[in-house]
Amino acid sequence: MSTSPRNGLELRRLNRNRIFRAVYESGRVSQQELAARLGLSLPTVAQNLRVLCAEGLLQEDGSFASTGGRPARGVSCIHDARLAAGLDVTRGHVSCVLVDLAGGVVRGVRRRLPFSDTEEYYRALGDLAREVIGDTPPGRLLGAGVSFPGILAAEGGIRSSHVLGLGPCGGEGFTRYLPCRGLLCNDASAAGKAELWGREELSSAVYLSLSNSVGGAILLGGSLCQGENLRAAEFGHMTLVPGGKRCYCGKDGCLDAYCAASVLSGPYGGELGAFFSALDRGEERARSLWDEYLPRLACAVNSLHMAFDCTVILGGYVGAFLTPYMGALRALAASLDTFGGDGSYLAPCRCRGEASAVGAALLFIEPFMESI
Repeated sequence: MSTSPRNGLELRRLNRNRIFRAVYESGRVSQQELAARLGLSLPTVAQNLRVLCAEGLLQEDGSFASTGGRPARGVSCIHDARLAAGLDVTRGHVSCVLVDLAGGVVRGVRRRLPFSDTEEYYRALGDLAREVIGDTPPGRLLGAGVSFPGILAAEGGIRSSHVLGLGPCGGEGFTRYLPCRGLLCNDASAAGKAELWGREELSSAVYLSLSNSVGGAILLGGSLCQGENLRAAEFGHMTLVPGGKRCYCGKDGCLDAYCAASVLSGPYGGELGAFFSALDRGEERARSLWDEYLPRLACAVNSLHMAFDCTVILGGYVGAFLTPYMGALRALAASLDTFGGDGSYLAPCRCRGEASAVGAALLFIEPFMESI
């Protein structure tokens, strides 16, 4: 193997990244444990820890109980050493969060802000981002991601957004007034990324977002599958019922027309919580809606499982309420399973609030982590 300066520098960078990630994933760990786990010498570990501490990414964190001799010193990650903002644009609201290196929300706000393709609206986005970013020092702020319900163009910008009423455009307005560098992303893809963040045991999954529009994300081997035209996982526009209900996209029978959150929340003033409260009380109207909704959802998730043969995570507005109803949904899905499964591949989301905004922030967190 070549020992050129370039290869030597790359080896040192890789060791440094491995050490940082091991501390990050452990929470709190000693130098000795790091050396044993990574197969590195104690001097190599100690030197890299000194550099990472000097850069404000790691910190000494007490001592472990002695097993004889000097107690081992602990080290842990400073999760707010870097922060990123994430905004989730919907037709009626905008959510904005400030996210740390662990993917945790430091602070956030959700505000009613009906979308309009105007400078006034885009200035309001910038103002909201400034409010949430607050006094974060520029050196700690990585950037701001903006998720929206639509399809990105391969050459950059936006190809379309039926929900927002946008055709092909550059999309610069969404980031023009941000106080830092901005990037655009699809809302469901961002939510899927957020759902899998930090879950090493789950490298592949299909994420089905059940919000006021239905979308999704396909994550295979930890990577987002976007498709040749950057519109993979537009699950909301799979035909569920040929010739069925009219979808907002103009076609008939789309999954979105049957499983969007608004199907349930519409009769309750747009309040999904009010629907589920009525369902829990046994209200007849709510029960009738649910009895129609759940089999449609089971049909959709069975199709996704047949196609991808992996965990299917149910997220979005409806996904946040589904935990108490998973038994019934799994039973319905199992009844459709050609291979006799029990529906255990189905899982409710863990990110029950602002998943798309968090995922948008991860557009900056993830590459920073890789660069250490």
